[in-house]
Amino acid sequence: MITIELQNLRFYEHHGIYDEERIVMNSFEVNLSVSYPEDKIVYEKIADTISYVNLFRIVKEKMREPVFLLEKICLGIILNIKHQYPAVSEVKISIYKLQAPIEHFVGKVGVTMQRSFQ
Repeated sequence: MITIELQNLRFYEHHGIYDEERIVMNSFEVNLSVSYPEDKIVYEKIADTISYVNLFRIVKEKMREPVFLLEKICLGIILNIKHQYPAVSEVKISIYKLQAPIEHFVGKVGVTMQRSFQ
């Protein structure tokens, strides 16, 4: 099994259930792991693996679409990755809101979604 990882990606977007969250940008952190079976003996070109550049593009495109819930972004990213890379056996993604609109709260809140494919 091989896992491609993108960690600590930062985005500034308009996601959230509150009106002001959708007006004022918030900062988000994304961590992504994409696993697939190892079936190559030699890795010499990008076609032998999954492009982390393309994975970043998928994440960036979904993060740009304003939504109420982070779960919707997670699911969209997972489905896009599986569509582009049918050999993928597992995707795990975490999205954190770095300035949650919670009074007197210091920290980050987030969602992690994991899907395994047979």
